[in-house]
Amino acid sequence: MSVVISTQNLTMTYGSNTPFEKSAVNNLNIEINEGEFLGIIGHTGSGKSTLVQMLNGLITPTSGKVLLRGKDINENKKELRKVRFQVGMVFQYPEYQLFEETVYKDISFGPINMGITGEELDKRVMDSARFTGLKKSLLQKSPFELSGGEKRRAAIAGVIAMDPDVLILDEPTAGLDPQGRDMLLNQISLYHKERKNTVILVSHSMEDIARVADRILVMCRGNAEILDTAKNVFAQGERLEKMGLRVPQITKITQKLKEKGIDLPEGILTVDDAFDTIVSLLKKEGKLR
Repeated sequence: MSVVISTQNLTMTYGSNTPFEKSAVNNLNIEINEGEFLGIIGHTGSGKSTLVQMLNGLITPTSGKVLLRGKDINENKKELRKVRFQVGMVFQYPEYQLFEETVYKDISFGPINMGITGEELDKRVMDSARFTGLKKSLLQKSPFELSGGEKRRAAIAGVIAMDPDVLILDEPTAGLDPQGRDMLLNQISLYHKERKNTVILVSHSMEDIARVADRILVMCRGNAEILDTAKNVFAQGERLEKMGLRVPQITKITQKLKEKGIDLPEGILTVDDAFDTIVSLLKKEGKLR
């Protein structure tokens, strides 16, 4: 599996040589694979947002490197615009960045800046609207007429329309109700499966991360504490709790059942997994047909 983004001794310190000096990311060395879905978790102030903003060149590190397919993205500042087309970034509450007359124009803004026009532009707008679950009937409306969830999807569609090799989403479900959150996560998963590109999701929700991530990076005080598969990460419940995190609720419940002698496997991460496993177990024991 080829590496799309890697970091070498990546460090970001705010307020250097002042009484307010704070290290946000410390000497980070990670590799992110082509086509994977990486989740990033950590308590508030752990360095998650600083890290992802360095990955697409929005923040220049104090020291160290971010390599995009082996090339230092900060080597030539004139090339950073191209980097941001390849590494698309969706900020928390992206709907506040909507500004065009219509949803269609807002989604097409990025591709137009890449020099894309005509049929290709229209295809990108339509595809990205589909990926985010945005109805075609909304495209000619003002973005300010949309509901909160629709605005969020429109803003994400605008980044997807640039067809980045890497899509970074910083807390994309923040502030949405449970139905809106589930819908958006499902659309992001669909996008990842169809496009087969790299998706990086930053979230406070262990349940969200458990549902979609292949691997998880756990950040704590600016350090990469764990980088492993979702099952291996959430199997370390005590270690996570010491960092102010927790395993998904359903994982904790199934662990308690296991402790009571019920034969359940390790690493159940979602309600659907738990349901399927328990139904299968009951059928095996003849308690359910």
